[in-house]
Amino acid sequence: GGRAAWSRTCPGRPRKPGQQVVRGPAMLVTAYLAFVVLLASCLGLELSRCRAKPPGRACSNPSFLRFQLDFYQVYFLALAADWLQAPYLYKLYQHYHFLEGQIAILYVCGLASTVLFGLVASSLVDWLGRKKSCVLFSLTYSLCCLTKLSWDYFVLLMGRALGGLSTALLFSAFEAWYIHEHMERHDFPAEWIPATFARAAFWNHVLAVVAGVAAEAVTCWMGLGPVAPFVAAIPLLALAGALALHNWGENYDRQRAFSRTCAGGLRCLLSDRRVLLLGTIQALFESVIFIFVFLWTPVLDPHGAPLGIVFSSFMAASLLGSSLYRIATSKRYHLQPMHLLSLAVLIVVFSLFMLTFSTSPGQESPVESFIAFLLIELACGLYFPSMSFLRRKVIPETEQAGVLNWFRVPLHLLACLGLLVLHDSDHKTGTRNMFSICSAVMVMALLAVVGLFTVVRHNAELRVPSPTGEPYAPEL
Repeated sequence: GGRAAWSRTCPGRPRKPGQQVVRGPAMLVTAYLAFVVLLASCLGLELSRCRAKPPGRACSNPSFLRFQLDFYQVYFLALAADWLQAPYLYKLYQHYHFLEGQIAILYVCGLASTVLFGLVASSLVDWLGRKKSCVLFSLTYSLCCLTKLSWDYFVLLMGRALGGLSTALLFSAFEAWYIHEHMERHDFPAEWIPATFARAAFWNHVLAVVAGVAAEAVTCWMGLGPVAPFVAAIPLLALAGALALHNWGENYDRQRAFSRTCAGGLRCLLSDRRVLLLGTIQALFESVIFIFVFLWTPVLDPHGAPLGIVFSSFMAASLLGSSLYRIATSKRYHLQPMHLLSLAVLIVVFSLFMLTFSTSPGQESPVESFIAFLLIELACGLYFPSMSFLRRKVIPETEQAGVLNWFRVPLHLLACLGLLVLHDSDHKTGTRNMFSICSAVMVMALLAVVGLFTVVRHNAELRVPSPTGEPYAPEL
């Protein structure tokens, strides 16, 4: 019974006699076609960018390249293991015959643990040591993957808590280790740090695309069902931990009291209207994205969508958005991040309205829903670099950690509340109602964007520098 429940995700697997999959061929063809088109578009844009970009001074430094490679080996393995699990998480819980409400609670548990551990992750990493924290990540995430082999609900809840801790370590320990080694141990120029993380961001997208295809392959052919990607992630995590243990040196940092960090962040948040509006936009936008991450599988899976390929298409759409951001802010077009942030929010508002209609009970249109999801991911590719640029310009560097902690609290709280509302809803109408609620939330985010636009329109600091090096006169 369990194996038959996941077999429809693999086109080569037999189905039960009489089993119907609504518009399966259309969804299958659409998913693969979208994946090929998006991948070709990304490849074309990246190749043209590489040809046009002159090599930097850092690229010719052998010592720096060796150090960068030591970091990338471990970090990319960790990212690949993380992405490999994403396409089939919901499907795995469904395979274990849990109801949508029970699955929503599992997601809420994961979000809650992420925000709780995220608040103390920086202090924990500084106290324990960055190298030890990266090794701890590989251990906790491996345990998280092993819990997915259990059908016991409590064990799966514990796995979600371990996943929250692992996520907090992934997004704090690795970057902190690299920056300390770059500046203190090797004494490389600080200007080379953004180049390392820009390259890491690009390859992170590429790894996500590849991970979706790999998850589809192992799920269909390993014979383990939707738990296969989680099993396949364990060797990657083990190798990442072993390489960090063998190749990396340990480093620590002076700890700033957690209470002082939060107090400083709160003061910055309340004293600067730009920071408050930016935090509001982030909380509203990213909480909707968390709910989207939960909902895309139950919307598309009943129609025979290949989940791994769909996920890879999403990541390719996000990569395309990032490429378009770089082109839009280049010397040729010179658009501003504030413009692109506004565009990203508008695209998500439009997409959510599309989903409200395409998920109407009895009138579902999975292809339209899939296109709307792709637009959301495209918007994410525009949103995250825009938000990152504005945060760097608006929030003082000394208060970044505290302010971001305060940003995360309403973000995850809104996402948890949304999933709990869905938990109490009927499956058929609940999904459509949730997209309606998300539409309203994104309209609020759009109003916050308009407010921020009004506040910063004369602020030259928040503009990408003019290609001529002269002051950029036009308003945002």
